[in-house]
Order: sequence, then structure tokens, then C-alpha cells
Amino acid sequence: MAKYLVIVESPAKVKTIKKFLGANYEVDASNGHVRDLPKSQLGIDTANDYEPKYITIRGKGDILAKLRKEVKKADVVYLATDPDREGEAISWHLMKALKLDEESEKKDKKVYRISFNEITKNAVKASLKTPRKLDINLVDAQQTRRILDRMVGYTISPLLWEKVKRGLSAGRVQSVALRMICDREEEINAFIPEEYWNLEADLCQDGGKKPLTAKFYGDENGKISIHKKEELDQILKNLDNASYVVSEVKNGERSKKAPLPFTTSTLQQEASKTLNFSTQKTMRLAQQLYEGVEVKGHGTIGLITYLRTDSTRVAEEADGAARTYIASVYGENYVAQGDNSKKSSGKIQDAHEAIRPTDITLTPAKVKDSLQRDLLRLYQLIWKRFTASRMESARYQTVSVKVEAQGTARKKYEFSLSASKLAFDGFMSVYVQEDEKEEANSLLGRLEKGMSLRLDKLRSSQHFTQPPAHYTEASLVKALEEQGIGRPSTYAPTITTIIARRYVAKENKNLYVTELGEVVNRIMKENFPSIVDLQFTANMEYLLDRVGDGSVEWKTVVRNFYPDLDEAVKKAEKELETVTIADEVSDEVCELCGRNMVIKYGPHGKFLACPGFPDCKNTKPYFEKTGVSCPKCGKEVVIKKTKKGRRYYGCMNNPECDFMSWQKPSKEPCPQCGSYMVEKGQKLLCSNEQCGYSVKIKTDNN
Repeated sequence: MAKYLVIVESPAKVKTIKKFLGANYEVDASNGHVRDLPKSQLGIDTANDYEPKYITIRGKGDILAKLRKEVKKADVVYLATDPDREGEAISWHLMKALKLDEESEKKDKKVYRISFNEITKNAVKASLKTPRKLDINLVDAQQTRRILDRMVGYTISPLLWEKVKRGLSAGRVQSVALRMICDREEEINAFIPEEYWNLEADLCQDGGKKPLTAKFYGDENGKISIHKKEELDQILKNLDNASYVVSEVKNGERSKKAPLPFTTSTLQQEASKTLNFSTQKTMRLAQQLYEGVEVKGHGTIGLITYLRTDSTRVAEEADGAARTYIASVYGENYVAQGDNSKKSSGKIQDAHEAIRPTDITLTPAKVKDSLQRDLLRLYQLIWKRFTASRMESARYQTVSVKVEAQGTARKKYEFSLSASKLAFDGFMSVYVQEDEKEEANSLLGRLEKGMSLRLDKLRSSQHFTQPPAHYTEASLVKALEEQGIGRPSTYAPTITTIIARRYVAKENKNLYVTELGEVVNRIMKENFPSIVDLQFTANMEYLLDRVGDGSVEWKTVVRNFYPDLDEAVKKAEKELETVTIADEVSDEVCELCGRNMVIKYGPHGKFLACPGFPDCKNTKPYFEKTGVSCPKCGKEVVIKKTKKGRRYYGCMNNPECDFMSWQKPSKEPCPQCGSYMVEKGQKLLCSNEQCGYSVKIKTDNN
């Protein structure tokens, strides 16, 4: 009986796949890449036509030794790494490290590449029936990306260390992402707000209890925008003692299409918006769902398809299963008619399916007891989105109304109001986003042309145009994808890197450029304009795709890239002046030497250090202050983190004082019992549960 060896990337997959196969199959893992370019040098022979120098990654010797033993026992070896460029490259490196290309030349040893989009019994067994040769074009595409990234990182980063600060880095994609954030910051700073006014009329029907709100539109000549108070006052004067008559009523219908199933980018965006997950967290949880989790009654199974994809395509079998499920649970009229898919653009690789559940009948309710909270929340998001994508559009009844107002000045103005009512929920019975919630409305069928309305009151409000919003992780991912920069696998590590390097600070989801980020971006724009040029980077992605499909030779791309980069680096080394960025000084005084301590950054975030180093080596933890006094001892309350990273509020005089609270304490004591108050949402609550006092937080608007 022949012996088979299946080599996967992750140990987490081993258990899942092993149970699908018979006793003659051994399943083992490479733990990711086994070979890479050396860390200590560029690792690319620029004098010898850019030949890369690969070495075994430190710590992978024992893994390779074990795999070599397994290879010797096997008659057939299946390389089952992930189904993308990276996975293809890992298989190629395994071929080289295990000398499988030599082994395959022997008549008694066969080596194949297999791949599957989901870790299910059917998918794994189907891949074994259709083994193939290694796709060297995909290998070359990954190798080109790795070499280009190494060239940028290993030539520009040392320059930043020398001219600015050690520990900095540049990257082919990360530097473009930083530039986009800096450009947005410049737009925000340059923005000049413009005044405008809104005017609304609360109108009542005879016998109607609730007024209808109509918005000012314009006059018989068209739309009027109100820019100044003087313009508003003139309109209000003309509307003095005006009569309001319905001049037009249009009834209609509109439909809202079901969403497409998730790609990597849209999953990251939606998980950020609805679950408040970082891109890194989303990918980590999705990886677990893909590789396999223990589900009661099913054992270890992969719950979703491959997580790195920019395609919305769905396999026929999965599409059919979804439609059958929807018909049985929701009814035939909820099943989508036709194909709900998007045509692939030139920026999309259609090698994989969209992200979807591997078995639609495994509903979130069925796996609830088997998954920890965040895994369940992400799985539920994916399940609902995919199910909704195979369902019919939602349909609304709509009405659009024009109201003519004529005052004593004989000047006619037009107000408008529109509303819609959900007539058929379709996909929204499963999946509703924030912007899809039904409008509150009691208007339909109650207004007719010529009907007079009574004015309850006119309401005006002053506003100012707002600057562009700061990027969030979600909106940055969307922008990177739209610009054709990076690929699904690069979004999360790119954002993680620019935050870790302190080029960007993340506050309340928003990404703000730091002084350090501004300095690095300016250096990159002035000295390496092509590296941070969006179009140049997008064109490079296009060339990498052409290497992947075999239409461009990989060394041609590298030959055209490196000489210009090398020349720019040499020029910058001569001309770029040293930039000094001072450490941020805190108000914390070093008890050993009396100096004001400075804020430093380490592997675990901020800490305080004495500027007198090396003479004084004093360091302290850094805590963000709140400006609130401790209810127990009067010292300041600071923000701390548990070992698992959860934020809480504690006294800076700990351990002498043990005060802590999950909610932010308020400066004001409870007026009823004197206990401290805490902020929760838009309210202040008394921390003494027996008291129960609460009050709405005062804002500028109330």
C-alpha cells in the first residue's frame, strides 16, 4: 500500500485535515516559510542579475529535519500550502529545502501541488484527485514582490536611521499608505469651512397629530443654497403669513440590492465599522475560522473559505446550497433571481472565491456554544453577509412631495419632503447595515395635490461645511484597494507597521499622523518620489500580476526598478541633512536626579525614561492621565490595561490605593449620596448601585 505525505503551512490545519484522510496519509506542517532572504544583508546579488540568496530561517532546522524523515517514508508527497502566491512560494521553497525536485526525478517518488479554498472533507479529497505541478509564474510573482520590498526596506531604512532615528523603516506599500494619511491631514488643515443655513417647515394636516417636516428647496427658478444669515432673513420675511399647498405628489418604488459576499478588504472594513475590530484582529480571527475550530457534534472543521481574496465569485455548489437553504427557511420568494456578482476589474485576481461559510446550514446559533465571543461575532458577520448575497432585493414604496409656499410678498418658494416604507424585506431579513434602517414615516397615502397644510413652525439652523474625515483603518483599506495599492494579504500588516513605527497614532478609530510620520513622509517625498507615488505603486502591482500570469519576466521588473532606487539612495546619503526629533517631555520628575522624564517607546508601548541616561537609568511605566482625582485618596486617576489588553481606570498611587473602575470616573460627585459618578454612553451614573442616580451628560448641543 502506497504511503502519502501531505504538507500544509499551519499546525492548526493538521488535525482538521488528518481526520478527512485514511491511515496511509501522514499530515505535517511547515509552520509557514522555511527559507527567506537573510536578515543581516540585502540578500540580492545586484552584480549578478539580481539573484536572490535564500537561507534556512532560524529555528526551522528541526522542522525540516522532521519533514525529510517523513518524505523518505512517503511514495507520494502533496504540497498543500495556502492557495495563493505566498502559498505557491512556500511550496517552492519546500521543494528546494527538502530536495523534492531531486526526489521526484526518482521513479519511486512523486511530488504534486494541491490546493483547496476551504478545509472541508469534500474540498480536500477533491484536491487529491486533481493534483498539479507547481505554478512557477506565481512563485516568481511572490519572489518579485519580496525582492522589491527588500530593496526598498534595506536601502532606505538605514538612511532613516542615520538621518532621523534608529528603528525607523520605509516600505514599498507602507510608505505610500503613510503618504495618503499625510495628504489627507494636509487637506484637513487647508480646509476653510463655509457657512450655510438649513430651513425646515413643520407642517400639519387637518386632523393630523404629528407634523411633517419639509425641507426648503428653492423657488420657481430652481434650487437655492442659503449661505448667510442675511439671505435666510430675506426668505423668512418673504414667507411671512405664507400659505402652504401640496403642488405635486409622486408615488413610486425603489429596490435595494443585496450586498456582495465579503472579500478580504470589505470584511476588514465591515468588521471595523460594526465590530470595532482592527484589521489585524479581523485577519487573526478569520485565520482561525478557516484553519479549523472544534464544533460540538462535528469535530474540528474549517468554518469559512480562504480569507485572502479580492473576488466575489462563489462556487456553483455553494451557491446552490445557499439558495436551497434560503428557500426552506425564508421561502422561495426570498431566493435571488439571477446572479448577484460583480464583474472582475483589472485589479482583481479571480483565483479564489469570496469569503463565505463552508456549510451554510451551520448557522451562528448552531455554533454559538463552540466559539468564543469574538470568533462567533466574526463568523456571524460572514454567515449573514453571504446568506444575504443569495437573497432577493429589498423593495420600498416611496413618495416624493413638493409643497408650494407663498407669502405676503407674493414670492413663491418650494419645500420638499420624501419618505419610503419597506414593502418587502428580502435580504434585510438577514443582514441590515446602519445605513439601511427603515425611515420613521407616517406620510404614505395621506397627501394629495392641492391639499392645504398648516404651518406649525419654521426652524432654521446654521452649519459649516466639514473638512474631509481622517482615515480610519476601514477607510484606509478601502482607499488602498481603490488605488490598486497592495493586495488582500498586505492591508493588515501595512497598517500595523505604520502604527508600530509611531508614524501614525490611532485614537477613537481615527488615524492621525505624528510629527515623526510627517518628517519621514517629507523625506520620502523629497528624495524618493516614485516610491511614494500612488500611480507608480499601482503600476507595480499590475506588473506583479503580469508576472503571475506569465506575460512578464520577473527579472525585467527588478532590472527596471533597482538602478533608479540605488541612484536616489546614494544622492540622499550625500544631500539629506540630519533631522532631530526631540523626545516628548512629561511633567513626571525623576526621583533619582530631579530631571523631567521623557516619553519613550518600547516593544510594549510607551514608558517614561530619565533623559540623563546613561548617568541615570531610571524608568517608569507611562499612564495616560484623565484629570480626575481618585475618589479614595485624591491622587490622579490614570488609564491602565489588564494583561489581556482591556482598558480600565485606576489610581496612579497603586498599590497603596486599590481604586479601579471599568468606566471613566467623573470629576463631580453624586448629588444624592456623594459617591463618585462614572461616564456610560451619554449619561453619568452613580457608582453606588443602591443610589441609582443618573443624569444626561451636558454637551454643546443640549
